[in-house]
Amino acid sequence: MAGVAQPPKRGLPPPPRPRFGPVDREKTCPLLLRVFTKAGSHHVNDDFAVRGKEPKDEVQIYTWKDASLRELTDLVKEVAPAARRRNAKLSFAFVYPDKRGRFVVREVGQTFSFGNGRLDDGKTLAELGFEIGDYLDVAIM
Repeated sequence: MAGVAQPPKRGLPPPPRPRFGPVDREKTCPLLLRVFTKAGSHHVNDDFAVRGKEPKDEVQIYTWKDASLRELTDLVKEVAPAARRRNAKLSFAFVYPDKRGRFVVREVGQTFSFGNGRLDDGKTLAELGFEIGDYLDVAIM
């Protein structure tokens, strides 16, 4: 029967996930990323419980969703002396509200202060599931 819509076939694999290609940084407006750093560990959920009373160790960065963890590592090193140590390891976590509105700190990747191509250096914010409005928490170990 021509012209009659057929129901979708079951058992077919889902369509491929879109690849997160590079953003044209000349034409795309950057987003404001609120970054919180802490030596030794990540902040805990309760540190973000009250709006306007977030941790004091905040850095604001303008960037794009295709920024890699290596790029963000280099930016954090500019403002956090502990991140410049040769053996420093940086752990990245997204901070966002859950369905009940309480903030959650979820680890998403790690880098070393020095040394490209290891751990999660090449992963981008978009690939890791970052959404505009999320915070970034960086534990420097």
